[in-house]
Formats: sequence, structure tokens, C-alpha cells
Amino acid sequence: MDVLEAMCGNGQTTEFLLSRGARVTGLDISNAEIHSFRERWSNCDARCASIFDSGFASSSFDCVAAVGGLHHLQPNIGEAISEIQRVLKVGGYFCFAEPHQGSFPDLIRAFWYKHDNLFASNEASIDLQVLKKEFFHQFSVSKELYLGNVAYLLVLNSMIFRIPVRFKRFYTPTLMRIESLIDKFQGRRFSCFVVSQWRKL
Repeated sequence: MDVLEAMCGNGQTTEFLLSRGARVTGLDISNAEIHSFRERWSNCDARCASIFDSGFASSSFDCVAAVGGLHHLQPNIGEAISEIQRVLKVGGYFCFAEPHQGSFPDLIRAFWYKHDNLFASNEASIDLQVLKKEFFHQFSVSKELYLGNVAYLLVLNSMIFRIPVRFKRFYTPTLMRIESLIDKFQGRRFSCFVVSQWRKL
């Protein structure tokens, strides 16, 4: 598949995509991040542009992947999804993982976002139900998984909790095992993020 890694940063998801046989193109608005992406992934294409106006031709990609980027685009997520829909081929997939509204962790997150200067003023979890209603005529929902608990918080987001990186190697394996057990039954109300796959109609 030709995959657009949207809001790619320096390519944290790229290795996974390449391991599945994808031909990856990175897209990010930051020159510094695209420079780093190109250094790390010299076998991939990259473009410095906005997800609101990527400059790619319509129907260019089989898949667009966005991991943790959409919730930085508030209140303009719909505009970004419209551009994603435009560059996708019919039958192509939009895959994303984002913190979502309507969960207990999100109540805490909303308070934290307002009181921690690590977060941008417009940063907020996505309202997946609203987005699905807005784009139901352009996408069908193929998959929806609600995940994330102790390892999501203390391993993936350790910077937010100001945990020194050197400590992570001691607790990460244990928390990953615990998380995999909790993920099986926690559901939407107690999960930290949603993984969703939409297919362009």
C-alpha cells in the first residue's frame, strides 16, 4: 500500500508501517521534524506541508495513518479529515489513534490540559461520535478499539508525568503486561484512547 503518515513528526510509526510492506510518505508542517524524518527514513518520501492543504493529488494513497496528531488540531479536525478523504483512493483506509471524549480518563485529561503548560491551549481529545456523524456519508467505520491504561500513561506519556527516561526500563515490561490484561475488558468508559479504521466510500 501507498501510505501517508500524516503529522508524522520524526517517524515514530514508520518502522511499523514499513514492516507491513507499506511504501510510506511522511507529512508534517514542521521543517525540523521533516528533516529528522528524512534522516531516519531515507528510503521514504517526505513533504513539509499542512494536513489542511497537503498539496498531494486527489486519490493518491491507499491508506492515511495518523497517530496522536488529530487532537492537536482543535477545533479544525473536520477540515483535516476532509483533506485526508480527498487524498485517499476510493476503498482506502483512514487509520488513527487518538485520546477520545466520553471516558473517565478524559475528565482528568481535560482538567490537566488546562493546568499544565506542556499542552497547547487548543489541545483536546476528539469527539469520535460527532466526527462519525459528520463523515458518515464519506466513510464507513471498519474497526474501533478502546485501549490504553497504565502503560499508555506511564510509558508512552511519561514526559507528561515528568518521569525520567532512565527509570522507564525498570517498570515498562511489567506495565505492558498489566495493560494487555486490562485492555481486554476496560471498554470505552475507562480507556485512554481509541484506535479506529475508516474506509472511504
